[in-house]
Order: sequence, then structure tokens, then C-alpha cells
Amino acid sequence: MSKWFISIALILAMSSLSVMARVISDPPTVLPFRDRVPVINELVNSRLDTLLPQLMKESGLGMWLVIHREYSEDQLFYSLVPQPTFAARRTTILVFYHNPESNEVERFSVSRYPIGKVYPTRWKGGSLEQWQRLAEIISELDPKQIGINTSKSWALADGLTRGLYNEMVKHLDDKYIDRLVPAENLVIRWMETRTEAEIKLYQHVVAVARGVISEAFSNRVITPGATTTDDVAWYIRERFEQLGVRPWFQPYVNVQRQGDNNPGDATFMGKSGMVIQRGDVLHTDVGICYLTLCTDTQEMGYVMRFAETKVPQGLVDALKKGNDWQDTLTREYKTGRTGNEILQRAKKAAEKKGLVASIYTHPIGFVGHAMGPTIGMWDNQGDTPVRGDWKLYPNTAYAIEGNIKAQVKEWRNEWVQIKLEQTAVYDGKAVHYAAGRQTEWHVIK
Repeated sequence: MSKWFISIALILAMSSLSVMARVISDPPTVLPFRDRVPVINELVNSRLDTLLPQLMKESGLGMWLVIHREYSEDQLFYSLVPQPTFAARRTTILVFYHNPESNEVERFSVSRYPIGKVYPTRWKGGSLEQWQRLAEIISELDPKQIGINTSKSWALADGLTRGLYNEMVKHLDDKYIDRLVPAENLVIRWMETRTEAEIKLYQHVVAVARGVISEAFSNRVITPGATTTDDVAWYIRERFEQLGVRPWFQPYVNVQRQGDNNPGDATFMGKSGMVIQRGDVLHTDVGICYLTLCTDTQEMGYVMRFAETKVPQGLVDALKKGNDWQDTLTREYKTGRTGNEILQRAKKAAEKKGLVASIYTHPIGFVGHAMGPTIGMWDNQGDTPVRGDWKLYPNTAYAIEGNIKAQVKEWRNEWVQIKLEQTAVYDGKAVHYAAGRQTEWHVIK
């Protein structure tokens, strides 16, 4: 058994949870920074060796250039390089050449500083200028199409700056300038596709996020009548910092309280900056990135009143409707459907069930709001141009995000909004939650 498979097995054992977990109670455990490096680098090498040749063949590109200057790197760059890599050095040029006969991808750099053993350099400085050397290599390999990272609609496919582009074309023959094409489709497919190893690893990464939410939505952190929503949000943030995992946005905590909700408000998202009281419904939105994978999670909590021994049945039923909404959406995931098609089908199915639902699901992976099909927006339940037109592919990950509104009999039929979000993977046949999903309320006594 390889060291990498041993590492993955150890990581999954550290999770100490069932993938069907409703509410995760075990404290999260993460790897020290040094021990993360071999895991990440095995993932990167595996993607470069097995996934990239498939995607370059699919894209029809003979060559792909990824060019960055120090301090202008993007997440695409970091998805391609081994760790510990903190920056591009001076100007870093990564070259990927697809051999159509062998379907292998030769990868190297045209840079003064090597990037580990993954990208041996074909220029070591000296009198021959870097851009001139790149032009010579392109002429030698003579690719029919050369992909560069320019895009009108996708930020992570638009990483080639105007300055770097101008320097490159100064040195290229006209025939090769004519062969420069956007690498947009290749970049999207590279960023959205999850390998088998990454899918397995996602279980642990999501469990870390869910475990911290369980801590935060408990009496360990919340004292009714004293703790504020901001206190809880900062506990979550500081807990992630303590674990050494990177939040990709500031955690958010809000309250819905009997007598305060206004169902006529289009956003209806609850209130923050509040002292948490008994009888409150809590909601949090949390995102982290760890071992190259990002998560996005929203879960709900309830603060028991003194006389209560269980969560009011109206709230229990509302959460069930939220789970029903999730199932209604994920049943519409079919390979080849666009994000817009999935949205409209799911909306019709939810309306048929009488669910008052809103859908704003997005891809997730190396970044939080990732590349792939957008399935609704919180402020637009109609079609999303371009991003919503992208088709669904197998082995891609999504934040199954949205909400339902339900009346609660114990609240004199006032409305409550159940806002749920869980990271899940589509394997080509069905959607699977990476570390379960919330089906029971977090309870603060």
C-alpha cells in the first residue's frame, strides 16, 4: 500500500464519524502543517498525471500556458503547483504540452527558479531572455492550438495579465500568435473535476467544518441571555484559526425570534448583532479550505425555553421540509443538464409539493464559489447567463444551498426560514453528501 493511501486512511480515521452523521459531536482533528504537504502533493501529482491528459484531449489544446508574476498569483496557479509554494518567483511560466499520439502531457517551466521536481525548468537565466526561450520552445513543439488564460465571464480562467500577454506576443511569430486561444473550457474542467482521492478526502474536510459548528451551537459557547451572535461568529473564526484551517469568508450567525420575523421581506434572512435568548432559532454560514478543498455549510440551531424538553414540533417539521427541498433539488442532477435546467426543474418539483423554496446552489472545490454550473442565485431565481448555461459533469462538487419557509404552529403560525447548505459530490448517478447533512436541530439548553 502506498504512503499516500495510508495518509488518506489515517485522515479518514481522524474524522471519527459516520458519513450519515446528522449532527457531528466529535471535536475535529486536523493534520499539522508539515504532514499536510505529502498529502497535498500526492493529490497534485495524481491530477497532473491522470486527469490533465484527459482534459487537454477533451479541450483540443496542444499546449497550455499558465503565466504569473510574483504576487499576482490566482487559485488556478496554486492548484497546479506542489507545496510548500508560497508565490510565483519573479515571472513563472508553466508549460503543458499534449502529445496527441501518446495522450501524455509533458510539463515543465520556463523560469529561473525550479518548482520542486514537478516542473523541471528549460531556462536557467543567462544571456537568453526568458520570453525568447519560450518562443523557441513553442516553435520546436509546434502546437496547433495554444491555450492562454483569458476569459470574459470566468475569473479563474482570466489570470493572464495584459502586461504579460504583451511581453509574450512581442517574441512570438505571427503564426503562433494566431494560434493563441482562450483556455477557458480546460480551466473550468480542471477546477471543477474531483478525483477519487479528493472525493474521499472531502469527508474529512467537511467534518472539520461541521464539527466546529456543533461546538459553536452548544452550551459550551452559548449562554442564553448573555452571548451575542457576534460572539458565536468570532468563536467559529478563532476556532478555525486555532486548528490552522483557512476560512474563506467571515462566519455569520443570525437569529430568528418569535414576533420579529417578517415574511413579506424578500431576503428574510434573520438578524445579527443580537443577544441570544431562549426560544431563538439560530443560523450560521461557514466556509473553510483545508488540504486544497473548500467547504460551504449552513446549519440551524434552537435555544430551548425553560419549560421545554424538546424542540417544538413545528420546527422539527420545518427542518424536515428543508431536507425534502434538498432531495427535490438533487434528484434533478443529471449529467448534461445545465444549471439553469436543473434550477427550473427543481423549482417546479418543489412548487408541486407545496414547498416555499429558494435555490442558490453553486459549485465548490479549490475555491468556495467555484467554477461549474450555477443553479440559481439568492437574488435571481431565473436563468443565470453563461454560468447557468454550463452543463453538469460527473465527479464534481456542489454546495447544496437554499432555503424553505414554513409556518410554525407554536409561534402562532409565524413563518420561519430554514436555511441549509451542505457540501456534496455528484458521481454521475447521484448526489452524495460529503459528511452527511443536518437532519436534527442543534440544541442549546
